[in-house]
Amino acid sequence: MKTINRLNIGDHLLEYQLGLIGKTTGDALKDDLWFFSWTLTEEQHIEFKRYAIALLKKTFKCNKSRAETTFNWFDLEFGLKIKNN
Repeated sequence: MKTINRLNIGDHLLEYQLGLIGKTTGDALKDDLWFFSWTLTEEQHIEFKRYAIALLKKTFKCNKSRAETTFNWFDLEFGLKIKNN
């Protein structure tokens, strides 16, 4: 496993998010509509958010508020939709 740093954290978070649903970025490259058809459950999204915020705090050496803001921007741009029950 590569060391996670400021240059590759975005790629890592995307891989982690896709891993929650059993997919990879390779699968995304094969499916043009992956962003619109793949979803997370509410529980998966909570797990992803918890993991990402802790990792952002550690990687960027910032406080929780800054890490949450950074996560929200990442989630807005690259986050999968949450499945409606």
